[in-house]
Amino acid sequence: MADKSSSPISNLHEICIFAVDLALQAGQTIIKERRMADYKTSYKDQHELVTSTDIKVDEMICERIRTIYPDHRILSEEGANDLERLQQESTTPLWVIDPIDGTVNYAYGHNQVAVSIAYFEDNIAKVGVVHAPLQKETFQAIRNQYAMLNHKPIQVSGQTTMRQALIATGFPYHKDTVEHLVNRLQAVLSECRDIRRIGSAALDICWVATGRLDAYYETVSPWDFAAAQLIAREAGARFGHLGEVPDNQPAELYGKDIVVASPELFDPLCRILNDADSRR
Repeated sequence: MADKSSSPISNLHEICIFAVDLALQAGQTIIKERRMADYKTSYKDQHELVTSTDIKVDEMICERIRTIYPDHRILSEEGANDLERLQQESTTPLWVIDPIDGTVNYAYGHNQVAVSIAYFEDNIAKVGVVHAPLQKETFQAIRNQYAMLNHKPIQVSGQTTMRQALIATGFPYHKDTVEHLVNRLQAVLSECRDIRRIGSAALDICWVATGRLDAYYETVSPWDFAAAQLIAREAGARFGHLGEVPDNQPAELYGKDIVVASPELFDPLCRILNDADSRR
């Protein structure tokens, strides 16, 4: 592929094809190393599990991007080198990468594992790709154009009643907010059909996009949801936050208390969560 870095406006279809191809290649590495048990585990920040496959895939994705788009910025979970500059610089295109979303699942032999690749211009997501290699599913979206799963259009469930809603969430590695999260969990569980904890935020959100879930809430990092939130929105979901987004933070990269839901469930779910917080 020719170098596109000099083009002022990227061709989003070419970007999407590139991102899908990149995610599929990453997926092959993930499958191979899982099959051969050819990875090592360690911990970062003393509590967060990381495998050698995370690092290998991250390096492969970043190297390919830098080769084809050398002037673009990259924000990745394993590198995270541009996190501090997000609010200072928005004009240069940005790639947001999670090489393996669901690392604990991967290490424990579960299949809810995804490669997440998002492309941003002016801090707005333009392309999102989430590939689940062990499930042979590829979600992709281009802003204001489409959302697809394995090249077929997808849309949210359209569920309108909280009592019949299947809702997902997740839990952080840090345990100092457990009581707060349990209060929220109890409040939501008492009002919905049931709750799922899948272990991959990217897949949680993509499953909202395709109607396997009706809503999702959690606090996550930018790379966990950057691609998936675009896919969900293009499939008809509402995306937002329980609180205000700080003025110096891009909303689509601000991961505190995000909510993704079938449209008529968004406000009721936010009310339940806010009510739970007010009773602390």
